[in-house]
Amino acid sequence: MLQTVWVSSPRSWALQESRSHRLGKKRCWKCRLVRTIIQHPCRRHAPKRSRRERMLRKIQICLCFCFVSGILYEISLLSSGVFSYLPMAQHYLTPEQVLNLGKSIIFLETTERLEPPPLVSCSVESAARIYQDRPIILFMRGLTNETALDMNTSYAAFSLLSSMKNVFIFPLQMETVFQETPLLQWYNQVVPEQEKNWVHVSSDASRLALIWKYGGIYMDTDVISIRPIPQESFLAAQKSRFSSNGIFGFPARHKFIWDCMENFVLKYNGNIWGNQGPFLMTRMLKTLCNLTDFQGTEDHSCQNISFLNPQRFYPIPYPAWSRYYQVWDKSPSFNHSYALHLWNFMNRNRKVVVAGSNTLAEKLYKTYCPSTYEDLIQNAKHRDLPGPEDVE
Repeated sequence: MLQTVWVSSPRSWALQESRSHRLGKKRCWKCRLVRTIIQHPCRRHAPKRSRRERMLRKIQICLCFCFVSGILYEISLLSSGVFSYLPMAQHYLTPEQVLNLGKSIIFLETTERLEPPPLVSCSVESAARIYQDRPIILFMRGLTNETALDMNTSYAAFSLLSSMKNVFIFPLQMETVFQETPLLQWYNQVVPEQEKNWVHVSSDASRLALIWKYGGIYMDTDVISIRPIPQESFLAAQKSRFSSNGIFGFPARHKFIWDCMENFVLKYNGNIWGNQGPFLMTRMLKTLCNLTDFQGTEDHSCQNISFLNPQRFYPIPYPAWSRYYQVWDKSPSFNHSYALHLWNFMNRNRKVVVAGSNTLAEKLYKTYCPSTYEDLIQNAKHRDLPGPEDVE
């Protein structure tokens, strides 16, 4: 246990010391060390010290400096500002412990699959590289507390992401996530098997609850980060006067997110795609702001919420989503973007990044998620190797 002692002068220190003697308290060696350094006679009236005494004095000062530095270092580990130096005992940390560090980047996988596809892996890796001082959390619906997956797993992408020092992968337990929110009653009444858009609706609800409870930034798993987002409270405009819910960020317990959860339940209709997602964010933003068209690359602001220009995340709009999988004569710079949404929901033909194709998506992989890209190349090489049946 650390003791706090206020020291105003050598005399007050001596008074405290004698008092503690009267109480029969034993001083620790740390107090004696600090006392030795602080309680000293004025140099002007002190007798001349021997060389040995001066050397001991220097050693004592060095020991005290090391001791104080050690305490400050341990305290600093509790803050997210030096998160990149935190030893990653990932298997022993709970979601609450990591989320409570603050300013997490949160991804959700609400299908039952356990192997993150390359685009999911790229999204998480790119965020981990751009936000090295923040926890990156991937919640997976198919993962349970009993599922033994770690860096040695046969799932290549899972192993890759688990090896990154600021990436955490946790089970998505919705009933726990919805506790103490308006969404819990809705979750207890809804029947997932009867919901045709359950994967999307459950994701829409989970992201609201997590950001309201812990704060941070939510990102879809088809978003590639390219530079840090400077705003703390923001929504992303998909186009003028229309908000996305694929990327947004707020401090914990923000009223706007609470209001969104209440409206989620009040106007719930799982048969309309996006009713609890981008349409929800848009109608709630309209209750606060008079939305206008964007001019150039300006952002809008209302009620201390930044409504970020479509260029920040959607420089390629959803009708042109396939351009990410095409070869460009000259690749765009995306100088005004913080991240890029690759519109995986629109990708019905399941276009993928192919090594050597020289598409825009391949170039993004190479630049912002090189480990995922290297893994993709290795997998392609393994597929191209002749099998036993091909060898004569």
